[in-house]
Amino acid sequence: MTIRDKVIAIIAEQAVLDPSDIRMDSTLESLGIDSLGLVESIFAIEEEFDISVPFNANEPEASDFDISSVASIISGIETLKAEQA
Repeated sequence: MTIRDKVIAIIAEQAVLDPSDIRMDSTLESLGIDSLGLVESIFAIEEEFDISVPFNANEPEASDFDISSVASIISGIETLKAEQA
């Protein structure tokens, strides 16, 4: 399973959707994921990929981690994994 597939599965689980319903340009908000769901998604991603996501739930707009779309989240995780290697 690729990083993309794993991230989509995590987001789909939070949104209570089928992974096939998740588009790369979807925003978490458009998928019905609220701030608590966002935090839970970040924790699930950190656990799945054994990384630390630079995200502040209290100030998401001040974060270095782009959560504006599914594609940007996947890109950010790929970058974090590459830096870890």
